[in-house]
Amino acid sequence: MKKARILIIIPAYNEEANILNTYKKIMDYNKNNNTNYDVLVINDGSTDNTEMFLKEFNIPHIKLIENLGIGGAVQTGYKYAYENNYDIAVQFDGDGQHNVEYVKDIIDPIISGKYDLCIGSRFILPDQEGFKSSKARRIGIKMISSLIKIFTGKKIYDPTSGFRAINKDIIKDFSSIYPMEYPEPISYISLLRKNYKIKEVSVVMNERTGGKSSIHTWKNIYYMINVSLSIFIESIKRYKDVK
Repeated sequence: MKKARILIIIPAYNEEANILNTYKKIMDYNKNNNTNYDVLVINDGSTDNTEMFLKEFNIPHIKLIENLGIGGAVQTGYKYAYENNYDIAVQFDGDGQHNVEYVKDIIDPIISGKYDLCIGSRFILPDQEGFKSSKARRIGIKMISSLIKIFTGKKIYDPTSGFRAINKDIIKDFSSIYPMEYPEPISYISLLRKNYKIKEVSVVMNERTGGKSSIHTWKNIYYMINVSLSIFIESIKRYKDVK
């Protein structure tokens, strides 16, 4: 049986404090576990020394000349995955929050053929360990989860998780059409309408090891309002029921 080709896509904006360590952990995991995860960093117009580290340590990457945001950066990775015939693409944060040992857990349901997308979730187990964001952000995540359930009938416990894997069909979809803002929760509306099968598996995440998050406490209300409006708009669009 042909071994699946896996690409780990790492969007990075001003991640000079984390990107080298993140890359090394993946490479060390490959070496110690006989895996062959490929890595592609998308340098999303960083203004710090991220590009210097990527070049100095020969880390495979694409440099964007301006900041496109998380949606544009990740879609760049999906376009690369599609053009290079990868079987599975894994979205993976460059800030140290995600653990490479859980990549196996989120790709296994896809390799089995039972699911099209698998989310690394912090919330499906009530007593899950690890970093779960601020209290205000968790309240927002629950509200987003409820909205998705209302519009699709599907409960997604961690709809803002940036740790997820997709199969070849969704790689093709995302390479051509992908939400530029709030891509994780917004994309689920479209995917579920197209009858893609989504699964969540429990993972442990870490607090970022350096740098600053793009979402601060004072932005939580603004974020929630905009995500809610975007979900509502996406939910009333008409999609053809074909992949």
